[in-house]
Amino acid sequence: MKTQALLSAVLSLGMALTASAADVAGLWGQHCASCHGKDGKGETKAGRKAGVKDQTDAKYQAGLTDEKMFKAIKEGLKENGKEKMKPFKDK
Repeated sequence: MKTQALLSAVLSLGMALTASAADVAGLWGQHCASCHGKDGKGETKAGRKAGVKDQTDAKYQAGLTDEKMFKAIKEGLKENGKEKMKPFKDK
């Protein structure tokens, strides 16, 4: 259940603060699951290639803040000047 709560929070903050549960699930499936997986563990081909973190890991979650999640979703993620996750500010 913690995984579902985290995924819902991430999508709620960055994409659809007033969206229904069906909308959130649809947005996750459309924009996030290809890398992060349906369960947030990042165990997809694209996720492994990109080095996606396991969103369900307690240690990883302990370092997350609403601000960090919102920024990553709105601005995307870069490492050494290379885009690791595209921004979703217009979604």
